[in-house]
Amino acid sequence: MNKLALSDEILLNIDKPARYIGHEVNAVMKDKEKVEVRFAMCFPDVYEIGMSHLGIQILYDMFNSWEDTWCERVYSPWVDLDKIMREKGIPLFALESQDPVKDFDFLGITIQYEMCYTNILQILDLSGIPLLAQDRDESHPIVIGGGPCTYNPEPIAEFFDIFYIGEGETVYRNLLDMYKEYKKNGISRREFLIQAAGLPGMYVPSLYEVSYKEDGTIASFEPTVEGVPRTILKQIQMDLTETYYPRKPLVPFIKITQDRVTLEIQRGCIRGCRFCQAGQLYRPVRERDVDMLKQCAVDMLDSTGQEEISLSSLSSSDYSKLEELVTFLMETGRERMVNISLPSLRIDAFSLDIMSKVQDVKKSSLTFAPEAGSQRLRDVINKGLTEEVILKGAAMAFEGGWTRVKLYFMLGLPTETEEDIRGIAELSNKIAALFFETVPKEKRTGQVQIVASTSFFIPKPFTPFQWAKMNTKDEFLDKARLTKTAVREQLNQKRIKYNWHEADVSMLEGVFARGDRRIGEVVRKAYEKGCLYDSWSEFFKNDVWLETFAECGLDIYFYTTRERGLDEIFPWDFLDCGVSKEFLKREWLRAQEGIVTPNCKRQCQGCGAARFGGGICFEKRNDAGEIEDGAAQTLKEYAHLHAGDGPAEYAAGTEGGVQA
Repeated sequence: MNKLALSDEILLNIDKPARYIGHEVNAVMKDKEKVEVRFAMCFPDVYEIGMSHLGIQILYDMFNSWEDTWCERVYSPWVDLDKIMREKGIPLFALESQDPVKDFDFLGITIQYEMCYTNILQILDLSGIPLLAQDRDESHPIVIGGGPCTYNPEPIAEFFDIFYIGEGETVYRNLLDMYKEYKKNGISRREFLIQAAGLPGMYVPSLYEVSYKEDGTIASFEPTVEGVPRTILKQIQMDLTETYYPRKPLVPFIKITQDRVTLEIQRGCIRGCRFCQAGQLYRPVRERDVDMLKQCAVDMLDSTGQEEISLSSLSSSDYSKLEELVTFLMETGRERMVNISLPSLRIDAFSLDIMSKVQDVKKSSLTFAPEAGSQRLRDVINKGLTEEVILKGAAMAFEGGWTRVKLYFMLGLPTETEEDIRGIAELSNKIAALFFETVPKEKRTGQVQIVASTSFFIPKPFTPFQWAKMNTKDEFLDKARLTKTAVREQLNQKRIKYNWHEADVSMLEGVFARGDRRIGEVVRKAYEKGCLYDSWSEFFKNDVWLETFAECGLDIYFYTTRERGLDEIFPWDFLDCGVSKEFLKREWLRAQEGIVTPNCKRQCQGCGAARFGGGICFEKRNDAGEIEDGAAQTLKEYAHLHAGDGPAEYAAGTEGGVQA
């Protein structure tokens, strides 16, 4: 066993020392003298959250399946250990070998949430790696970022050597082979980065230059080296069955946020909610083969001893073999005494029947996400959920024995009115009343409780609402107070509990979400003033952030409350997520008119994702081989149906090198 980087004295004086000792069940150990590439995979948050992230488990499995590579893990030290490490000069280390991160070839950081940006700097700082990429030399690891926040990497661009745009299963092998040649031939770090920028999906910020207009908007974004691509196309894994998936996932020594086996059944979503970034980024929809999932579930349960298995998907109800898979898992669960978790299900008769079978006798709460209080606003956001459907689902739930319902809404959505806000309380009241109408008094097992929660709407890149203005902090809080007042006016107010999110954090997230390179200076200075773990309310220092923005001469309202013009260049426009800007623009205009767009299975909307050569765009044929419901089946059909909808390369079906 490798010697621990922390002494017994330190481990006995910090919270949850098991976060730092490694050697969990299924952790991969290799001889570092027999590998050519060492990769430190980092989640910039506390261990319990990072260990719950499926993406790192998949990449960990993939990297360690290669004989020439050893992938180890790194998480943000909690504040108690952070203080000790700084005082004693202890460098940040990887869990498996306990070796310093600065000795690795790569430091890969997955960026899932904007409020982890100062934690990224903590990782670099404690590792002894210069915060700015321009200050690094051949002795430092290549710092590479991935994950959803890289779809606008500009606020943290100066801290990274490379950003990997897309899903990790596709290009990493090529990058590591290129790195091995770099080490062998002794070329410069800069030359390696230039070569890496030629790989699909690789964005090297130091090779691009941005200029601004007098009004602060972007004038141009150009590569500074010949041959470096102007546009970077996201990389996606089309075949999710014959690819990497961890059959022996890591098992922690302590309880983590998602302490269960996770089975990812598909990627992508057909729904097209206009506020949802994930629904756009992960198009097209791709399913895993049901037989592969069955075997995977058995293998993971065997190798971990876990007592719960959860399905992972943006919309589990849309998985075509859901009934077959759940039936198998229920049978397997009974044999092994394993519970099944089924998130992201639509509340319909099938789902409730399944949930009644897999949940304990004491039924837990059911969750609905209407997102908006009125049907008008649900049409604006393209939620695809009517009040009739919501109430019908709630009635079935009450008849099935559930008494607690969680409702999720957003405040500050585009075109929102006071009537829409009051609709949150009114819909909650209708659901509470439905309990008494639906369940006879003699059959009630408890009192009904409705928990209504509101978050504050934050416009995100690559959504139709990327042009929208965001509310101010005071506007958000006024709307939360109005919602609370409206709840108190309802007949069933005692049955309704109302919660709302913190406005300060939402405002900063809004700046980061649509920020440009100028934000990097603010992040760095705020970190130097002690900002860390900004997603944790007890550590968030809003006054320090506001002070730092002022020092850097940046106005947060420029990034939040300003509605963008349709012709404005966004900081992320050099990235191609597969969904065209013309499509998003069309959806933005339809939203303002309250026009609903059908989901992908009902009608192809020509978003651009068809050019990836698979997914739902190619699956809708009947037994006679005819196209069903208007869904395009080939790139030629796609081009024919949608010629003129967007840029010429989309209409021709040739973008990204794919020939129609």
